[in-house]
Amino acid sequence: MVSLDPTEHEIAELGPKIKDVDDVDELEEMLELEEEAEDRDPVKTLIEGRIDTLSEDDEDVDPGEADLTELTVADVANMVRDVDDVDVLEDMLEREREGKERKSAISQIEKRIEDLTQDDDGEAAEVEYVPPEEKYPDLDHPTSEKRWVEGTVDGDYRDMWVYCETQQGELIDVSKEMLGKARELMDGYNEAPASDASGGSEDESSGKYGGDEDGNPEDVVAVLIGDGVADLAEEAVAYGADRVVYHEDERLARFRHKPYTEIFCAMCRDGDFEWRDYHEPRYNVFPATNNGRDLSALVQGELDSGLASDCSDLYIDSATISNPAKTGTPGDNKVFERILHMPRPDFSGFEYSTILCIDKPHRDFHPQGASVIPGTFDLPEPDPDREGEIVEHDLDLPDDWFQVEVTDFDRLEGGVDLTGNEVVVALGRGIGDRPTEGMELGLELVDAFEEADLGLSRGVITASYEFDSHVEDYVAEERQIGESGQVVEPDLYVAAGISGAVQHKVGMDESDTIVSINTDPDADIRDFSDYYIEGDLFEVLPRLTEALKEGEFSTAVAEVSDD
Repeated sequence: MVSLDPTEHEIAELGPKIKDVDDVDELEEMLELEEEAEDRDPVKTLIEGRIDTLSEDDEDVDPGEADLTELTVADVANMVRDVDDVDVLEDMLEREREGKERKSAISQIEKRIEDLTQDDDGEAAEVEYVPPEEKYPDLDHPTSEKRWVEGTVDGDYRDMWVYCETQQGELIDVSKEMLGKARELMDGYNEAPASDASGGSEDESSGKYGGDEDGNPEDVVAVLIGDGVADLAEEAVAYGADRVVYHEDERLARFRHKPYTEIFCAMCRDGDFEWRDYHEPRYNVFPATNNGRDLSALVQGELDSGLASDCSDLYIDSATISNPAKTGTPGDNKVFERILHMPRPDFSGFEYSTILCIDKPHRDFHPQGASVIPGTFDLPEPDPDREGEIVEHDLDLPDDWFQVEVTDFDRLEGGVDLTGNEVVVALGRGIGDRPTEGMELGLELVDAFEEADLGLSRGVITASYEFDSHVEDYVAEERQIGESGQVVEPDLYVAAGISGAVQHKVGMDESDTIVSINTDPDADIRDFSDYYIEGDLFEVLPRLTEALKEGEFSTAVAEVSDD
């Protein structure tokens, strides 16, 4: 019995899960299950790739006898990484020079020999530290003097800060989602790990630390910047903040890069604050919105730390690292505690990477920073009885931070938020033959539901279809679903004329039930649909709309999908 049945998971979920399977026999069994059921080529490729990786690992090649002429430079680099005998490495170096004499391969071997060179005490030599002003004397970017970086080496870091974006005087949903997730993370963080009878920790990698290094609980700090944002402070507390720090100025009514960045960084850095007695936040979290992406990159760059953008999850855990650039000594392993693990999708959601922001010798990377895709976390229920501290931040804002004056702008009466609907009907390039009629049919199906709205694939947004005036207002980029659009998780997702490219899949594959309509029997969307209707959307959509009006929608879907 396999621990992971691939037929029970979507393709995007399997990438990180399969990497945890180390038994080749189990992988072979998983491959057989997939071939007998879904038979999805991408899934089979993932499993077969993992089998190949483990098989290669099982092949023990003796570096002292390996024929280097048959190995690539990458193979040589991987091999020497595990060699601790300098004599073996010297022999490999000689053989490489007598063979292909590749400069890159020679460099890799020499680098490993250098790493293993020992000092007079027989201990591995530490990585030599060269101050940045000596290593890069011509460096001229804003942090070249390193006054903040060098001033906070081994500094005190606390709390998780959440930048709460607002629109039209209200907290946007992703701000509330992040506050709820931050509350969950820091509650676990502040809880002490269980201890065994010997006094050791039974759960050292649980993300539970019992508070900071001195045992004091750490807080969730909400940051509000804008005009009239003080009115939102109590709401931020209700959604999970222990402390709200806000800065108000009528000139900040619209998002501006320079002042927003400077204000946020002024809040973070050393200062004479009664509400904060540490150097910088331990973690910074931002929304991955248009403005949030800009601000997160600017703030983390100004603070000279790292950023994982467009994250799909967050958790706090320890991490064991062997890289000498991080440990300071070749061959050593070092456990880094209190690390924010920041998974994010790569290759349009086909693979996932977990980003870590880890310090190195003579250099702290704080705050650890992430931006979060809207809709990633559940929207929490506010607790109006929660109590928290509310602090007004004071800073003189120079006029040269506002060199551009906005004299006039238009504001939409209301944007299109597809995330709160129970049903989303999405149209793709399948409407291309008769685009106006296709839009009409999609809207008719939307109107037949009580709580539904219309979404579009990127193909419709970027195409040059000609629509009649009564439907052309619906062809807007804000209705786009996918990697570069909205992410939705409705109870029912109807995809009509959509092929199912991975970019679109990222935006809707968490829907509870997916009904897809396509004339192509081999369309990619079939692999992740609960019901696949092979047919013309111009014929199928009217039948579904009529069945819905008669209260027989589910029956109609089953019947049409079997036609």
